[in-house]
Order: sequence, then structure tokens, then C-alpha cells
Amino acid sequence: MAQAAVQGKGLEGVVAASSAISSIMGSTLTYRGIDIDELAERSTFEEVVYLLWYGELPTRQQLDRLCGDLAGSRSLAPEVIDAMRRFPPEANTMVAVRTVVSLLAFYDPLSEEMSAEANEKEARLLLARFPTIVAAIHRIRRGENPIAPDPSLNEAENFLYMLKGKRPTQTVARIMDVALVLHADHELNASTFAARIAASTLSDMDSAVVAALCTLKGPLHGGANQAVMETLERIVSPDDARGYVRDALERKEKIMGFGHRVYREGDPRARWLKQMSQQLSQETGNPRWFETSRLIEEQVLKQRGLLPNVDFYSASVHMYLDIPKDLFTPIFAMSRMAGYTAHILEQYADNRLIRPLADYVGPDRRGYVPIDER
Repeated sequence: MAQAAVQGKGLEGVVAASSAISSIMGSTLTYRGIDIDELAERSTFEEVVYLLWYGELPTRQQLDRLCGDLAGSRSLAPEVIDAMRRFPPEANTMVAVRTVVSLLAFYDPLSEEMSAEANEKEARLLLARFPTIVAAIHRIRRGENPIAPDPSLNEAENFLYMLKGKRPTQTVARIMDVALVLHADHELNASTFAARIAASTLSDMDSAVVAALCTLKGPLHGGANQAVMETLERIVSPDDARGYVRDALERKEKIMGFGHRVYREGDPRARWLKQMSQQLSQETGNPRWFETSRLIEEQVLKQRGLLPNVDFYSASVHMYLDIPKDLFTPIFAMSRMAGYTAHILEQYADNRLIRPLADYVGPDRRGYVPIDER
């Protein structure tokens, strides 16, 4: 007999936690009550990090202190870099980054300390070091040495500097910063829920983040933006986009980057990423990725009534920024680290073990049959 009726497959429509961090209402996303449109237009990633962690926008003094703490916490232990050099070069990048997060615990004296102060320090360390991890993995795979972080740069600028070895232009740095703001949190998505489940056992923050990264890796979650880019690359020119959509829908193939379980009137983040993709297409003189994306969007809306989600235009934005496809999901995680750590801290502050029921649909109770009688 079922213990409880299943309210929605995949927990759709089920309220699983109370949170004050972010909210989705209709086609509006807010962080601590502030609309994502306002934050994307006027704020910075560091301000958003403070907002997600502490509930209010920072004063100038508070922001300067946070930026200083982050800038001074970016370096990795030499033992961690040495371990990264031994990773198989063909390994999945998300497997590599989640492994490094696990390694951090070996060299962190606060890893097993569960005080509120220690956990706040852990959050700062994870957010500061994760971009260093992503950039170092990329460079080591290319046979290059990792670039030490530059404490004079903000999070977006420093990541691009460590990745490419040169400081980004002001335009590119701002676009990267806005992309980080847009991805910083998204209510109780699959990977954030995984982080909260792990945290609810009172496991350490590194472990909770690893649980989130394992969940984000899937193509139905963080891996979707890489799948979008692979689709765009298969389309030789924008003129072929209409035929691609028609043929894909006839074959009943899923076109990645469209539809969203919680948005019915469009993903507000997608509008910003579309604008950024268009801007970069004009600045680079390469309309291919934006025009192909725009035509796919037009056809999917016309034929299926679906609007793009955050993954769709983020793919072309990253491509215009000359970021390799295998880094798309790690960069998603780099931004979402702000939300992961905010939710973990919130879970620790008012914890109860997350242990839902299952609706049993197997055979009725029956007896054991000895093997010779089967």
C-alpha cells in the first residue's frame, strides 16, 4: 500500500523547504526580494554574493571587506595543483572540478568545524577558489602553467585573466559579471536541493557543494548550455536553422535550451543573455551564433510555443567570449557557488534532516521462497 500520494512526478509542485534567498513568481526572479532585472542592470556579482549570504545589499565598507576577503583567498595549495596535473586530460571537466573541491578539504583546517563563523569562512573560500580551479584545470590540460590570481581584479575580471593570461576589456568583463549575477541563484533547483539534502545531515560544506556539482553535471540541468552550443555548431549557417528545427521536431528530438518547469511566460534571465549575445555578435563582427540562435528561437516559438531558458543564449555568449564548451557548466557552477553556499548556510541555521517518503508501487507483501523451490 502506498504511504502517501505522490503530489507530482519529480516533486513538481511540491514545497520542500522554506527559504528567504530567492523567489520565482510568474516570469519574475528575485534575490532577497530584489528583481533580477535591477540587479543585472545596476549591481555587481560581489554585491549579489553579499546579498545572498547576508540578506541585504552591502554598504561600501562591507563590500570592500568582502572583496578583499575574496581576493585574498583565491590561491590553491601547491598539493592541489600537483594533484590536478595528474588528472587524465580527457576526463570530464565537471568530474575534475568536483574532485578538486573534495581535495580542498584535505588542506583546510576548518573543513570539519561546524560553527557559524567557520562555515561563513568556508563559503568565502569556496567562492574565491572555484574560479581558480576552473582556470587551472583548463590551462593544465593545454600544457600551460596555471596563472596566479590577481588581487586587484574583481571576480569576473580575475577569472578571465587566469583563463587567458590577459586582462579582459571593460565590455567583456562587464558581460561576464552580469552573466555571473544572472546565474547566482535560482530557488530550489535540483543541484541546490542536493546541496541542502547533504547539509541537512550536518555533513561539511565541501561535501554539500560536491553533491551540488554532481547534480549540476547532468544535461537536464547545468550541462544544457554545452548541449545548446553543440547544436549551434552542427548548423552550418543561420539559413539552415529553420530546417534544423523542422527536422528535429519531426524526429521528436528535444531541442535543448527551451522551456522551463517553473517559467510559463519566459525566463527573465534569457532576455539579458539574448541582449548580451547580440551585443557581442556586433562587437566581434561574427553574427553566426546570435543569428542562428535567434532563428531557432523564432521557429521553436512558432511551432511549439516554447520560449528560451537561461541556457539557450548563455551558450552563444560564452562562445563569443572564446570560452571552450567543456567550461560552460563549470562556469555555471562558479556563479551558482554563491547560491549553493547561501542555501547551505541557511540550512545549517535552521536544520532538520531532509527525509521524504516514497510512494511504494511494488508487489504486495509476500513470503520468501527457498531457492530450490523457485
